[in-house]
Amino acid sequence: MRYGFAVGIWILATLPCARAVGGTQPPNAAIDMAAYLRLAEQAAMQRETHRLSEAEFIRLSREPGTTVLDARSRAKYELLHIKGAINLSFADIASESLERMLPDRNARILIYCNNNFLNAPGPFPSKLPSAALNIPTYIALYDYGYRNVYELGPLLDINAAEIEFEAPGVP
Repeated sequence: MRYGFAVGIWILATLPCARAVGGTQPPNAAIDMAAYLRLAEQAAMQRETHRLSEAEFIRLSREPGTTVLDARSRAKYELLHIKGAINLSFADIASESLERMLPDRNARILIYCNNNFLNAPGPFPSKLPSAALNIPTYIALYDYGYRNVYELGPLLDINAAEIEFEAPGVP
């Protein structure tokens, strides 16, 4: 399975860039798809050993120095989130926001996304499995140098989950 993933990434990384109208490549040194794909492969290999059961997630979330990060939109986070989680929307992940909210790149970070929960379509609307927010969040954190990131693995029924949730403004 790992071999197939690596071959797929290599094929994508070697494809020519999209051409602009007129046949020339638009220059932009701030966007590097080939580097992203190489990094995604490295992150995917680490991620295989960094996925947690619900019980492991709960246990680690209670340990000092652990941050639970919710990368969903602020609106979805405010509807319902794991108790104690901080919100940094994926769209806002950047050097400055990470330095402010997660300054210690060695600290343990636990992540989760919409596709970890069933029966709560308002706060946790399902995405395609290949578009699950855990994937780009994990890769982005890895790219910024965070290597102590763990992901909630299973798909849980929100009504039967052991994980505690909170909704701001709801007593």
